[in-house]
Formats: sequence, C-alpha cells, structure tokens
Amino acid sequence: MKVKKVLLINPWIYDFAAYDMWAKPVGLMYIGSVLRKNGLDVELIDCMSAEHPLMRKKPKRKPRGDGKFYREIIEKPDHLKDIRRNYCRYGISKEAFIHDLGKAKRPDIVLVTSMMTYWYTGVFDVIKIVREYLGDIPVVLGGVYATLCYEHANMFSGADRIVAGEGEIEILKLMEELWGTTPRWLPDMDNLDSLPYPCFDLLTKIDYVCIQTSRGCPFRCTYCASHTLSKTFRRRDPIKVVDEIEYWHKRYGIKNFAFYDDALLHSPERFAIPMFHDIIARDMDVSFHCPNGLHARYIDTRTAGLLKKAGMEEIRLGLETTNTVRQKQTGGKVTTAEFLKAVGNLHKAGYTNKDIGVYILCGLPHQDADEVRNAIEFVKSTGARPMIAEYSPIPHTGLWKEAVKVSRYPIDKEPLFQNNTLLPCQWEGLTYDMYQDLKNEARGLPHNYAKPSY
Repeated sequence: MKVKKVLLINPWIYDFAAYDMWAKPVGLMYIGSVLRKNGLDVELIDCMSAEHPLMRKKPKRKPRGDGKFYREIIEKPDHLKDIRRNYCRYGISKEAFIHDLGKAKRPDIVLVTSMMTYWYTGVFDVIKIVREYLGDIPVVLGGVYATLCYEHANMFSGADRIVAGEGEIEILKLMEELWGTTPRWLPDMDNLDSLPYPCFDLLTKIDYVCIQTSRGCPFRCTYCASHTLSKTFRRRDPIKVVDEIEYWHKRYGIKNFAFYDDALLHSPERFAIPMFHDIIARDMDVSFHCPNGLHARYIDTRTAGLLKKAGMEEIRLGLETTNTVRQKQTGGKVTTAEFLKAVGNLHKAGYTNKDIGVYILCGLPHQDADEVRNAIEFVKSTGARPMIAEYSPIPHTGLWKEAVKVSRYPIDKEPLFQNNTLLPCQWEGLTYDMYQDLKNEARGLPHNYAKPSY
C-alpha cells in the first residue's frame, strides 16, 4: 500500500504584537512524531520560522533562542478598525508560504494547529490558501483556538474536521475512518513517556527545544484554560525527561530548553528535585527557561539552589496580584508571604534583581488601577522585576461569565475581542490610559510616556 503523506502547518500570528518567547507548536510536533511512528510520511510548513530563503531581512534573534518574528503590516479586521495601532502578520510572507506549499509532496491530509483564540484570522488565511492550491484534500484543525472556540471554528474556519483537546488518538481514529487503515501503534495517553519525542527535526533550524514534562494542571486558576485543553494532570518520569534533554543536546547540539508546563515545581520531591539533580549529575552545557512561570510556593532554599545550579536562567514567577481576596478568588495559587520567601531564596541562590521577572495580571474583571499599582510597588520592594501581563478573557474559564458580563466588547460572539491588547474588561477604575501608566511604572518610565492607543 502506498505510504500516506501528511502535511503539518503551524500558521501565522495576526496581531498587534508578537514575540518569540520560546514558542513552538509542541502539540503539533507530538502528533507528527506519532504519525511517523505509524509509518506515515510527515512534512512541516512552519509559518513562524525565523529562517526562510525567500525572506530578505532576518529578524533579530538572541543567542539563547528567543527573539523577533518576521513582521508585515496588514489590514486590520473590521472589528478592530478603531484601534490605532499597526496590525501585522507575524511569520513568513504569503509568497514564502505558497512557495513551501508547492515544494512539499502532495499530501493526503493537512493538519493545521492554532494558538490564541484571537489569532484565528491567520489560521483561516492558511486554510484558504491550502484550499486554493490543494483542492479538496482533507484539512483538519486542532489546537487552542479549535478547542476553546469549537463552534466558531466549525462554522467559519473552512476546515473539514475540528479536533478539540489532545489530538494524538483523535487523529489516528480520523485517519482510520478516512482510509480504512488500522494504526500499527497507539500511544498510552496516561503514560506520557510512551510518546515519541516531538518531531522538532522537521524545523528548518532548531535554535532551542521545548520540553513538556506534564499535561494539564493540578490548580484551577480562574483565568486559565489549562484544565480544558488537557482534562487531567499527568506527569512524565523525571529521569526520562532528562534523557530527552540529553538526546536533543547530544544529537543536535541544543543548549537552550524551555519548559512547557503549568506546574513544573508542583510536588517537588516527586519530580523537580530528582530531575534537576539528574541534570546536574550529567553535567551538560545547557540552559533552561520557564516562560509559563514557576510556582513561588515551592521555591525553598534547596529548590532555588537546584534551579541555579542546573542552569535555569531568568526566573519567571506568577504572582498576578497582592490583593488577598483576589488571590483566593482566582485559585489560591500563591500567597504574598510565599512569594516573598521565594524571592529571598532565589536571591540567596545567586539570582540578581534583573534575573527575576514577576507576572502581574492587569485588566481582570472589576480590578482597579490601585490594585495593579500596589503589586508593582510590592514586587519592586522585593528586588524583583514586575512584568505586566494583560488579561485576556478565555472561554471555559472560571472568570469567563463575569468577563462577558463586564466587557465593553461582545467577547462571547467574536474571539477577536478577546485580544489582551484591547484590555477587554477595562472600566472607569482601570482605563486604557491608566494601564499605559502602570506599564510604564513597571518598566521604570515616567507616566504618560507612551501615547494611548485609542
């Protein structure tokens, strides 16, 4: 029987701003590796690649792997016409995408992933072009947007099938349905170590590798959709995680790794501590990054020392707010006292003020400017660096209904309005101008330094 060909596509980001903070489509890469293990011929078009022969000016990248994407100003969607900021296509040009589409083997099926709900316009453009050039070849859409906005995707995306949640098993079932072929191998999704390593080797250039040590989250923060994207919290064997790190390091010379986990330090005795001990014992020349943030609750003196010795570079902590009532209401992930101890332990371990970035949520329903300002001032007083994280209302989260109620935009009808750039839940207690001042205060700039976007 002829080997079936699968084309994976990581689509563009269409937004007002985007930055590659170790961003790779890990879910799509896992699906690709599962399909290869089942004997399929898999190719990838990465619209977010920072390396393409048809793109003249390369985006600025940092030695550790993160950096800028290619960027082209495009026309704003009608819903966003009033926003006085440039709207851009982040990633390779349309011409480069069409070139790659023509160069790839003609596939039997196309799998497109998606990320933020309000980035769907880039996804739709990819599917539209695929239709124009490949005709009636089945197109399957999965990922974050497809999961959180299933009905919207089903109605408007143009894909033949929408896959919600984890896709490894669903994709194999779909291919059995389409082609009548029984998979030769099925992963055990309760045992994440049964999965082959993600197919990062399909990327044009591997600057860094994203490591997923778990799926799901034991917490239920009301602003986060982790429990919808992965229903249960499952972990890998910590030693097998180090095996994977060593594989990418020795086989491909990778030195930078980003942990893609929502609860990396949870139950540290069972996971993080043995993992970091093993990383240290293997004496690899590697560095680690935690763009999702670490739980301050678990950073005692021992853990802080292990993070430093193992090669965790800049630390990202999720504080979100210093308001004790809101801390409890949003999930009780960390208290101010726990955070304070964690920062002290990180300083003792050798991390400097600039090494410790702290996420503070801005724009939550009913949140006022004073609450955000208090958090900024508190973080600065600890010797850490405050980082404003604009709240984006996410469907299926605990705060979603309240966000729908208070937002000035119809966020439940149009995902574009879920864009955190709009500060969708702003009100007289936290206007966009106030937000700009808070952002400048966090950066150490004078108020009114930046012009408002409205």
